[in-house]
Amino acid sequence: MLVAGTTSDAGKSVVTAGICRWLVRQGVSVAPFKAQNMSNNSMVTADGAEIGRAQVMQAAAARVEPEAAMNPVLLKPGGENASQVVVLGKPVADVTALSYRPMKAALLEQALACLADLRSRFDVVVCEGAGSPTEINLRADDIANMGLATAAGLPVVVVGDIDRGGVFAALYGTVALMPPADQALVAGFLVNKFRGDVRLLAPGLDQLTALTGRPTLGVLPWRSGLEMDVEDSLGVDAVRAPAGPPHGADVLRVSVARLPRLSNFTDLDALATEPGVLLRYATRPEELADADLVVLPGTRSTVADLQWLREAGLADAVAQRAAEGRPVLGICGGHQMLARTISDDVESRAGVVPGLGLLPADVTFAREKTLGRPSGSALGQPVRGYEIHHGVVRLDDGAEPFLDGARAGSVFGTTWHGALESDGFRRAFLTEVARIAGRRFTVAPDTDFAHQREARLDALGDLIAEHADTDALWRLIETGPPAGLPVLASGLSPR
Repeated sequence: MLVAGTTSDAGKSVVTAGICRWLVRQGVSVAPFKAQNMSNNSMVTADGAEIGRAQVMQAAAARVEPEAAMNPVLLKPGGENASQVVVLGKPVADVTALSYRPMKAALLEQALACLADLRSRFDVVVCEGAGSPTEINLRADDIANMGLATAAGLPVVVVGDIDRGGVFAALYGTVALMPPADQALVAGFLVNKFRGDVRLLAPGLDQLTALTGRPTLGVLPWRSGLEMDVEDSLGVDAVRAPAGPPHGADVLRVSVARLPRLSNFTDLDALATEPGVLLRYATRPEELADADLVVLPGTRSTVADLQWLREAGLADAVAQRAAEGRPVLGICGGHQMLARTISDDVESRAGVVPGLGLLPADVTFAREKTLGRPSGSALGQPVRGYEIHHGVVRLDDGAEPFLDGARAGSVFGTTWHGALESDGFRRAFLTEVARIAGRRFTVAPDTDFAHQREARLDALGDLIAEHADTDALWRLIETGPPAGLPVLASGLSPR
């Protein structure tokens, strides 16, 4: 089945994960699938393939190892009108929106082959759509939504985010704008993020069924803290409230530079699970003033975001912090910004540009992308992570190592994403940050990030089991869309 949505960020990713967790609890082998994903939030599989982080999360919900077939096409935006195309985990081209379109017929065949492969190995494949299934300007060569559904004969469930408002119009309009062949696959709706007494919604749901001939298969209540591995950085909260009160006398304030081309922002999720850690995103220098730790995160475009950092005044603020011996952490692209020079004839083609000069290192961009899942140790603790980068950091002889990067006093840099998910290392790092910052912050001794993620996946499975019509979902999975679904009069004719 295909889980589509009325909009981006309607909840397709978490609903898909919830269905996967519900199914695997029934003893069913299940795999997630997203034919085409547009996101800079990605991860590396065990065999070195880069796929969307949401599909990694969904694979965890399904209790299976993530693989390239689960996300055969990944688009990584690098500018206003340019993206890197990653196919089966490897970069193959840099394209504009227009130059990408001629590639899509072949990519649809690749996606269908991956879907068929997963279907041959798993009892059920739960597919996630992309954006909206009624982007009518893109329908002719769509490979992620109704183009995939019609080619593979998939029943479709449309998710609407009631928290945005206008959910009835969004659900009705999503079907009404489809051509008849697409409408024939849309079997029902799910309402997401509902707050209040569901009985108040019932009259509207009844009218929606009367108007469309399709039932609402569930109303999922609002649950905070379940937004896992989001694809779109627009969904990143400006401030993340602490997970609980601090164990010591002080909280620890972490400010993250909100880069325009922010990538792998889930690197910071583990910090937000620590009691007493206040995580927030900053776009102005004054938002760094009282921070105990400033993080320069990953970016899809190091040179362009470094220029933004300078124009916004954040670069000077970070340099001043380092001069005062206050903690700074750079991750991947943020690590590259901390170097003396960046030589880039690959990503930005800007040649040699000056970095912030806060680490004894220089960066050269290689044409081949480094993809890996390294492990090691730092601050006396074991660490595992993953790396996705073109920039190669070369350290001076004698530089103090830090996770394949370097440390210079209070400034830390690493190419590794996900390192903060290693509980022992995260505690040791925060303890060191608190010491340098002079904060009476005591790290919690028992925060288990993997356990917390697993509990959230269970909570997603509970939402489906308790608030969706699981019998109806089973019927769709087993028999496909019902025959004779009505065609709404305003449906578009196929081109």
